[in-house]
Amino acid sequence: MALDLTRHLRSEEGARKFLERRAWPGAQPVCPRCAGTKAYALAEGRVRCAGCRYTFHALSGRFAGLAGLTPRHWLRLLTLFAAEETAHAMAAALGLAYNTVYKAATVARLSILAASLDGRDILRSPLGAELGSAARNMRPAGPDEQLAAVPIFGILERGGLVFIDYLPNLGPEDLLHFNRNFSLPLSRLGSIVYSDRYLRYDALVACGSDILTRHLVEVAGRAPAVDPRQAGFWPYARERLIRFHGVTAGKFPLYLKELEFRYNHRDQDILPILLDYIVSLVPDLN
Repeated sequence: MALDLTRHLRSEEGARKFLERRAWPGAQPVCPRCAGTKAYALAEGRVRCAGCRYTFHALSGRFAGLAGLTPRHWLRLLTLFAAEETAHAMAAALGLAYNTVYKAATVARLSILAASLDGRDILRSPLGAELGSAARNMRPAGPDEQLAAVPIFGILERGGLVFIDYLPNLGPEDLLHFNRNFSLPLSRLGSIVYSDRYLRYDALVACGSDILTRHLVEVAGRAPAVDPRQAGFWPYARERLIRFHGVTAGKFPLYLKELEFRYNHRDQDILPILLDYIVSLVPDLN
């Protein structure tokens, strides 16, 4: 049964208490600075840690505290996000500025990345810093910010689950080398380039490379075999990437990890999972 948030959306206070219960199971405040569990209540939902004296509330130090949304807006946004609405559609439905909604959706995607198997490794890497991670804080990058280098990801699907591996030792020039010298078929989907099977991976994929131009990667009779498959992750991902036209190269890694999450939970209601992710503490990457 899908989670129904109607009751919690009736008031800002109801939404705040709902998120507070998810952030603090058992109604036990946890200090985001020292992890202490002894605190005393202040006004307006704030508490003060008895150990380090830090004043905080349920969303302090958590992903939900990064976007400037009210708890009620978070519940509404995540409901729309779970339903795969675009940022433009969410902004219209919520009556918020596009940039505000885009930032919040980026925070949601960062929380998904952080919860993935290799999420913390990615966030600790130079790529993670560009996506917005930094020690105990995060600064979601804007929609037009470019990456210093185009990252390559490997798609590995086994037993109905997909794993999107960041491959920091590969770059677009390697895809071009494999294509020219080892006959690795490549194809394009807008600014996205994807390959046929490579080593253990079903495909390699990148977005935004200037050297992987259409006339270089599309060679007659050498289309990747991953494309025509009627089932599996890549057809699932292609359909959604086409629908969300205009995915920027700078945000492509976050979209790809979001698609990994959605595919691996495709038979579940993902809203409760998203709620838990968004109220989780921003990881300490020191």
